[in-house]
Amino acid sequence: MMSQVKQNDTVRVHYTGKLTDGQIFDSSLEREPIEFTMGQGQLIPGFEKGLLDMKVNEKKTIEIPADEAYGAPREELIQEVEKSQLPEEIKPEPGMGLVSKSPDGREMNLVVKEVKEETIVVDGNHPLAGKDLIFDLEVVEIK
Repeated sequence: MMSQVKQNDTVRVHYTGKLTDGQIFDSSLEREPIEFTMGQGQLIPGFEKGLLDMKVNEKKTIEIPADEAYGAPREELIQEVEKSQLPEEIKPEPGMGLVSKSPDGREMNLVVKEVKEETIVVDGNHPLAGKDLIFDLEVVEIK
């Protein structure tokens, strides 16, 4: 009997992640498959849900709505920051990535949305927030 992916299984998976326009944003095909344990919340919910009941060597394409991926963009993660708060060597440009440290030491990735005279607008949302995603999956191993 072929085993199928279920909760708490450790699985190795090859994947290619695409946007609905076909643009590929990530793929494991050029490197090792990812390995993770189902049900521990390490991956977006829709990805794990799509893997349930798949067998080894099975391939499948799944569509994940934004709310089962990185969620909707959150307004409170978009902020305006005084340029004077930036390290001097940084010359902000739209699209540039920045890392901000919170007082408790957590790092947050930000993207510069807009550069104004005295301030910049930064977005702390995941770059894929608000987007529906498509994944080509292939189960390589179930441990």
